[in-house]
Amino acid sequence: MAQHRSGDGAAPTMRDVAASAGVSAMTVSRVLKNDARVSETARERVLAAVGTLGYRRNETARSLRLGGSGMIGLVVTNLANPFYSRLALGVQEVASEHGLRVLLSNTAEQVDKERGLVEDLASRQVDGMIVVPAGSSHRHLAPAALRGMPIVLASRPPAGMDADCVLVDDFGGAEQATGQLIADGHRRIGFLGNPPALYTGAERFRGYWAAHESAGIEPDESRVRRGLTDVATARAAALSLLDAPDAPTALFCTNNRLTQGAIRAVRELGRPVAIAGFDDFDLADVLGLPLTIVSYDADEIGRRAGQMLIDRINGTATEPIPARRTVVPTHVIRYGTH
Repeated sequence: MAQHRSGDGAAPTMRDVAASAGVSAMTVSRVLKNDARVSETARERVLAAVGTLGYRRNETARSLRLGGSGMIGLVVTNLANPFYSRLALGVQEVASEHGLRVLLSNTAEQVDKERGLVEDLASRQVDGMIVVPAGSSHRHLAPAALRGMPIVLASRPPAGMDADCVLVDDFGGAEQATGQLIADGHRRIGFLGNPPALYTGAERFRGYWAAHESAGIEPDESRVRRGLTDVATARAAALSLLDAPDAPTALFCTNNRLTQGAIRAVRELGRPVAIAGFDDFDLADVLGLPLTIVSYDADEIGRRAGQMLIDRINGTATEPIPARRTVVPTHVIRYGTH
């Protein structure tokens, strides 16, 4: 068989593979698509030529011929948080199954930065986007603003627009964890929450409050600290709460960074304080503290968001499909002695 190359140093093309295997370019294409119409002999010759020449399909060119970029965008708010890393892995899993690449961007919870990143991804003609929105206004994410590009929101629902979204049972998880602290005998439960403007912060606070009301306990606003953003602010807020007269005997935290801040404060004070929090985290099971953790599958959020986006990208319906919403369930894990 002839050994044909397109030029010195140039990457081999499909025509090069066809010439080397002694078949047509169409046959090469069919082999690479696992088309059953190709004979086993021709298949073996093509695959041997592919191996010898080191041929790789040009997925970008292929995608452009099919009318897309072969890429989807994923915009998250804080890559330092393991939750978003797991979410990204879930998205990538689904994207890879469909031959798509993922462009990942981080907004650091800044709406202006999010707007710029979304516009940049749209200009690159990605096939669609998954966004964890940073603010409460989502008009720049509306289909009209993105020229009809498919979009799915993750972790936070759309505001002022219709869009598919994947959420966590924020309210139910917070209510269950706080209820567990109450069942353990705690009546003075402090609250360490992320900014109330965030959907997750508002829903988890609502769950904390509802658990008290269900138990016939009047929640005390003086034990509530909201607007916390990281380990340091949570530690300071916990120290403030635990230094007060009639201090809480337990703390509920709305995400893993705030939980870690609370743990640091409790360790510093050397006082037995129970802690409950949203989001599992590494080493939570070996700290020796009584921890009640609201856990869920962050990868599954990414997988569901990815599949929703693929459905929109591949959609052929003549009528608009109503926006869909799916909720990933939570469950409570108990660590340490209670």
